[in-house]
Formats: sequence, structure tokens, C-alpha cells
Amino acid sequence: MAINERPKIGYSCYFIRTREGEQFVPEHVFSYQISGKLTMTDSDGCANIFNEGDFRFISRNNLVKYVKEPAAGGEFKSVSVYLDQQSLRNFSIKHGTGYVAQKLTGKVVKLNPHALYKSYMESLQPYRLDDLVITEELQQLKVDEAIMILLQTNPDLASVLFDFNDPGKIDLEGFMEKNFHFNVQMNRFAYLTGRSLATFKRDFEKIFNTTPGHWLLERRLKEAYYLIKDKGRSASDVYLDLGFENLSHFSYAFKNKYGLAPSKI
Repeated sequence: MAINERPKIGYSCYFIRTREGEQFVPEHVFSYQISGKLTMTDSDGCANIFNEGDFRFISRNNLVKYVKEPAAGGEFKSVSVYLDQQSLRNFSIKHGTGYVAQKLTGKVVKLNPHALYKSYMESLQPYRLDDLVITEELQQLKVDEAIMILLQTNPDLASVLFDFNDPGKIDLEGFMEKNFHFNVQMNRFAYLTGRSLATFKRDFEKIFNTTPGHWLLERRLKEAYYLIKDKGRSASDVYLDLGFENLSHFSYAFKNKYGLAPSKI
């Protein structure tokens, strides 16, 4: 394991159980699926499935939902390298690499197999040993190597890797309608719409005539009612998809609004 608080190389290993959830991706990620299956859905609703041996690139400042499934009779294993902004800035200065206008499409990208990817990921094997301490300097070398490999195999990634701009101010109403089902902190929503938290709250109330917290709860419950009543889905099937932290909280909020438990609709 690494000794620094925020390791640049991460290893996921789950036994037997399938896990699902969501997360905000603050930095670019280069990953390899060692075993098992990962289904990742971005905020545009685009789903990507990664099986054993697949490589992927996830761009920063994105909201994603995921399902991690272990292999039959086996485990879920993956290894990820986090390409943080400071590392990319330093790399750009050192190598004279800059932002290019051509944009890579897709927030989660399945990379075509390449011998360089395979050999690189195999070189990370010692970094996954619990009893081995890896210095930050050594981790940094592996991050720089990953950047070099990605640029050589997919030059279009330069348009993403070296774009250091924060999200610009965007249409708040459209963004919230598309992302209300993500259970992230309010300051994340503010940042992704190009606003400070105070400006986000002020703009939100001008548009929706209510607070962000109240609107999110009402919008999620409305969607839950539709999915249960019209689509025949169960409460246990939808509550995580709609950003509720647990089933009991969802059931309580649902009954409080509609007067009936979700199972009675």
C-alpha cells in the first residue's frame, strides 16, 4: 500500500458479493479490469460494460453509477491509476504538451486493447501487495508513464488531459433534471454547474421557487412513483437509482408524501 494519504494507484477487490453505488469522479482515471464485470453509467445515461481484460479511461468532473460483479465463483478485481491535475500540469510543462482543440467524445471510454496497456498494468502488480510500502516518488513515475502511454496510443486524449478549466456556468434547470438521481453533496452540484455554493442556491431558488434540498426530494419521489406505478418496479429496485441512501428513508419519505407505502401503490 502507498504511504501518502491520497494514493495515485488504487486497487479494488471484492469477494463474492455484487456491489453497486455511485460516485463523483474528481480526477481522470486509467483502469484495468482484472476479473469480474463492471457496469458504469454516466450522467448522460450511457452505459459501458467492462469485462476481464478490458481497459478504460474516465474523465474528471463526472457523476457515474456503477455495478461491480465478481466472476462466477471468483472475485471482482480492478486496478486504477489516478491522473491528478497537478501531475498533468507538471507533465505538460516538462514535455511541452498542451491542450488541443479536438475533443474526445464520451465521459467513460473503453480503450482498444494494446500491448503497452497490458505490460503497464502488469508492472503495477507489486503495488497491490499489502505489506509493500510504495513511496510517492515511485508512484509519480508510474503516473507519468501512464500519461505517456495514453498519449502515444490515443493522441486525442490530450484534449481532455490538458484541459485544466473548471466547469463553466451552464443551464441549471437542464442539469438538475438530468442529474437529480445522483446522491452527491450540494457543493458538487454547484461546482459542476460552474457556480459557487451561494450562487447555486440563489440561482436555484429563482428558477425552481424552492430550495435545492426540497426540490431534490420531491423530484426523486415523483420519479419513484412513476417507476413503481407505471413501470412495475419495486421500492428496493429503485431507491438507490434515485439517490436515496437507504430503503427505510425512501419508504418513510414516500409514505409521507403519498399516504401509502411504496408496496401499496
